[in-house]
Amino acid sequence: MKNLVKNSRSTDMMITLLISMLLISCKNDKKVSPKESDLTKTTKIEIKQTTKDLLNGVSKAVCYSGFRTGQHPDRGEGAVNPTDEQIIEDLQIISKDSLFNLIRLYDSGENSKAVLRIIKENKLDIKVMLGIWLKAELSAHETCGWLTEPIPAAILEQNYIANQKEIQEGIRLAAKYPETVIAVNVGNEALVEWNDHKVDTDSIISYVQKVQKAIQQPVTVADNYEWWAAKGEKLAKAVDFISIHVYPVWEGKDIAEAMSYTIENVQKVRNALPDSKIVITEAGWATVASEFGERASEEKQEQYYHDLMKWSAEMNITTFFFEAFDEDWKGETTNPLGAEKHWGLFTVDRKPKKVMGNFFDN
Repeated sequence: MKNLVKNSRSTDMMITLLISMLLISCKNDKKVSPKESDLTKTTKIEIKQTTKDLLNGVSKAVCYSGFRTGQHPDRGEGAVNPTDEQIIEDLQIISKDSLFNLIRLYDSGENSKAVLRIIKENKLDIKVMLGIWLKAELSAHETCGWLTEPIPAAILEQNYIANQKEIQEGIRLAAKYPETVIAVNVGNEALVEWNDHKVDTDSIISYVQKVQKAIQQPVTVADNYEWWAAKGEKLAKAVDFISIHVYPVWEGKDIAEAMSYTIENVQKVRNALPDSKIVITEAGWATVASEFGERASEEKQEQYYHDLMKWSAEMNITTFFFEAFDEDWKGETTNPLGAEKHWGLFTVDRKPKKVMGNFFDN
């Protein structure tokens, strides 16, 4: 009987020990819970901004580059720019019935100068985010898929000098057209690892500060949402607002996932930079693309455009849709179906695509 009692007590002690271990385990699990709760809370940082965060008070804007068939920016042998008549035609299309009264230009070159001049001369109701294009100051040949060899040091030095001139020209244009230029963007996708015109972050910060000291308009830098979320904290403190690019179709998403993925991208930036004002300076959907197959179509562009613009208005986020017109000079010349050529709301011949059916007669 004593043995039985002893065994019984031993069993009770073991059971008690096991229960204690389970309770400790549960407590340890609960210690993890607050961290998990914090993560959940973080993902719910409010994306919505106030109307004061909108550029020029509008959520809907468009990227504009007016190069038509046979025209192109300077690719080493000089540019072939649109004529004044062509630019006027484009701007009238863009702003018809106030479709877009805010456009984004990418540089401070001759074509951008013409656009600003024509807006002023014709008293067009169009405001501009002016670009300052930065050439490579670093060789990203190890991370850029289409750079097959290092960029020579002599070229990088020439680029640095060209960048200083471009910055001065951007400053000059912003000062000359204060009623038209409502913001200035320094560098476009010059920070991501995969670009071919990479510039050091500290260099861009110094350029931003230089422009800020010289002009009255707010200054920003445009880059991929992932870069901003992962590495943008220091730059975010320097700019007046951050400019992000989101492209779900480039990341393998079809239209059914397009908006949820776009929101996820923006949320990632908001989580990382909760105090920064966000502008989406590029987001779009290709209508033809050998790279995307059936994911590219006018119908899907139409849906993404309307969904994106509705959400942007609700969130008070100015969004520049990419882009106004197809540009057949871009990408591989031997591939007319390449995605780079087919993001426009209008064809390269200025014919409206399906998305513009409510505004223009086909």
